[in-house]
Parts: sequence; C-alpha cells; structure tokens
Amino acid sequence: MIIICGAGITGLSIARELVRNGIIDITIIEKEQTLGKHASGRNSGVLHAGIYYTPDSLKAKFCLKGNMLMRQYCKEKGLTLIENGKVIVTKREDEIPTLYELYRRAKSNGANVELIDKKTLKEIEPYAKTCGEALYSPFTAVVNPQEILNSLEKELQEKGVRLLRGVIIKGYEKGNTLKTNQGTLSFDFFVNAAGAHADKIAHSFGLAKHLKILPFKGLYKKLIKDKSYLVRGNIYPVPNLKNPFLGVHFTKVHDGTVYVGPTATPALGRENYRVFDDLGLETLKILWRDFLLIINNEKFRSTALNEIKKYIKINFYRDVKNMVEGISSEDLLPSKKVGIRPQLIDIKKKELVMDFVVIKDANTLHILNAISPAFTSAFAFAEYVVKEYILGSKL
Repeated sequence: MIIICGAGITGLSIARELVRNGIIDITIIEKEQTLGKHASGRNSGVLHAGIYYTPDSLKAKFCLKGNMLMRQYCKEKGLTLIENGKVIVTKREDEIPTLYELYRRAKSNGANVELIDKKTLKEIEPYAKTCGEALYSPFTAVVNPQEILNSLEKELQEKGVRLLRGVIIKGYEKGNTLKTNQGTLSFDFFVNAAGAHADKIAHSFGLAKHLKILPFKGLYKKLIKDKSYLVRGNIYPVPNLKNPFLGVHFTKVHDGTVYVGPTATPALGRENYRVFDDLGLETLKILWRDFLLIINNEKFRSTALNEIKKYIKINFYRDVKNMVEGISSEDLLPSKKVGIRPQLIDIKKKELVMDFVVIKDANTLHILNAISPAFTSAFAFAEYVVKEYILGSKL
C-alpha cells in the first residue's frame, strides 16, 4: 500500500497520477476534516505560465506544462477557467532591465510572452499603468482552487482511493510503520506531501534537518466593487528576482471580485492566519530564524522590513498605486482572504530555498518547498515524481 500524507494539490495530484498508472492501493491521510483549509485552497487561483523561474529549475520545467494540463482538466470537468492573461508592468525606470530578464527567462522556459508598448497595454488592460514597456502573458489564467480539489477528491474516491481525515502523524517506526493519533499505519511506500508540515515529517525520518519552514503571511485587500471594471484579468508588478515572491498584484476571480495581494509578511506560525492563531513554542523558533536571516541575509532583511510596512494601509496603497489608474486608498477594502506561504530555508546557508525539493530515502519520498507555482505545476510535477521516484521502487 502507498500512503500519501497530505490532501493538498500535490498529494491529490500524485495519487491521481498513480491511479493513471494502474496503482490503486492508495491511502491519503489528511490532518484536517475538510480539503483546502490551507495553502492549496487559499492561493490566488492564478495559473502561472513559466515566466519567473530560473531555466533548468524544477519550477521552470513543470510550470508551463502544468498550466496546460490544469487548463485541460478544468475544461474536461466543466470547472472555472478564466483565460484573461496577465500583464507585468513597471512602476519605475530602474525596473525595466528586470522586465527584460523576465522576458529572457520566459523564452528560455518556452513560455508565450510579448514585450508590449503602452498602446498595446491599453488594448489588453485599459487602466493598467507602466513606466516603460510591459510584458504580456496570454496563457496566464484564473481557476477556482477549491473546485479543483473537490473534483480530484471525487475522482480518486470513485477509483477506490481511500481518504482518511483527522489523521496526525506522531512519528515513524522502523518496519514501515507510522504512529498516528488514530493508531499505527503500515505502508509499502510513503509519500510526504504535507505542505507546511512536510519538513517536520522529513525530520522524523532523519532527513533534511538543515531545511526548515519559515512561514510568510499573504494578506489581501479587495478592490471596491464599483471599481472592479479597472481590472480585466491579472496585473502584476516586476518582482525582485532575488526572492521568490511575486509582489502585490491585482487578480479578478470567478465571481468578479478583484483581489489585491498578497503580501509576504513574516508570520508567527505555520497556520497563523489571524493574529493569535497557531502561537506557541514554535513561534519563538520561527522568530529566531527570522532574526538570523535579518542579521545575515541582506536580501531577506530588505524584503521583510518592506513587507511589514504593508500592514499599514497607506503603505499597501503606495505599493500598488502606480499599477492601475483611478484607484485611491479608500478603494482598497479589508478582505478575509489570507494565506500562509510555507517557505523553506536552509539554516546552514541562511538562505531561502528557491526551488521545489524532492528527497527519496529507501521507500519514502518527501516533497518540500511545494510553494508557488506548485498549484499550477501540480499535474506535471506529479508525472515527474511518479515516473522518476515511485514506479521504479518495489511497491
């Protein structure tokens, strides 16, 4: 039997790919009672198109293909798919060289992108502003993540895959046995796709102890309904390529709401969605990791301090005011939408890990740093993981 820990998009996609390869003796264990409670259900819903990622990275290899596979899945299942594309705009002249670097990366990754002038930008996004040129990505789309999770769950259960809810792993015993809050579970092969808790599970197997999660909180605001016409699809800023965050952007979702976000503010816990959520002993450890990075890593220090300022509404507004015409600070309303990005760090190097991490040890497999564009990449990444790491093992 294969046990997959985590019923987020990564775990469900790996299970789906196993079934497609004729393997159905699969049990998925999930600590929550409902799907989509964390990153997979709280992300922006944007299907990325292979623009940002360093060529030859796992993110670059699987983002565009994953986009195409997810589009196809949504069309086959009749799920939400908004194909409005995306523009990346410059707010200052000194961002133009980075825009050109994004274009180069995108072309290296096989992405369909165009450098466009202000006139063409107005045809695509009439109210978008840019300092110089802009980058247009026609293959960027928007989906409803919860719909996809629910559809995958239904599909897998119809194939005989078991999903056990409320199961928390307490440890690992030799002999291929997991200790859980609901007793012991034996496995022939184990896949750790536990998202924000994947590092802790890997550590319990004696693996990757130099890699630990540092959570970042993604806060959103909503554009006032009367101004939702200002955005047709997705309007993104030029990001800082030294860090894995894409910057606060505008996204119109399936119900017409325009979300503005997310920030990338250091969080106090892996599930610290509200101020006092998930506070405890680990909060002190997380603060210590933050402190070490602030002291030792200039890139992290500048990003963290800048993002913390966005808790104040006027600073949030200043970050986006040069991207879209006709908005004021009063047009940005509070939103309950918030996510946690479980960013992996290398505590030895004191650096953020930029790519997905896959670690295989005997008959266990651990997926770490499954963060953006993990949702977009999920189906293509699952194909890779199953082919390269699971099918060759004795099951």
